[in-house]
Amino acid sequence: MAPAGSTTRPTSDRVREALFNILGPPSAGMVALDLFAGAGALGLEALSRGVARAVFVDNSKSALRTLRKNIDTLGFSESSEVHSGDALRTLDRFARTRMHCGFHWVFVDPPYAGDLATLAIDRLGRGDLLGDDAIVVVEHDRRTAPAPSGCLIRTDERRYGDTVLSFFKLGDS
Repeated sequence: MAPAGSTTRPTSDRVREALFNILGPPSAGMVALDLFAGAGALGLEALSRGVARAVFVDNSKSALRTLRKNIDTLGFSESSEVHSGDALRTLDRFARTRMHCGFHWVFVDPPYAGDLATLAIDRLGRGDLLGDDAIVVVEHDRRTAPAPSGCLIRTDERRYGDTVLSFFKLGDS
């Protein structure tokens, strides 16, 4: 289920299927972060494929209502955590409080307009929130690819029409 209105752009089924085919099955104990989560399609898909826990962040009240409903409907309440607020500030709070560290899969799917994808990669590029084997996936428009930043290097890029998935991993900072 997606929230009403045009402020949330759900990841298409085709792109989501391709993404998880590329990622393959999760390792035991993996934790996913769904940043700019919207209705939570990516984090919920990760849970359905076996990640141990998913953390969702969004600032839209309607998206969060839908997300919580989706989590409950799918039976993932015990393995999900929802945070309301600005995604970049939430990342800073996670780092400051050491609340969350060691994310394995990070999904960054901000609105295409603007520079939120780049800002998120810049923040995640500090490496303090990522596990050693982390994969950061950014969904973006074909005209707005975020550049590698900090300790993150781009390892792959896949295009699906106007949608592009950029994959980043930890490298030398």
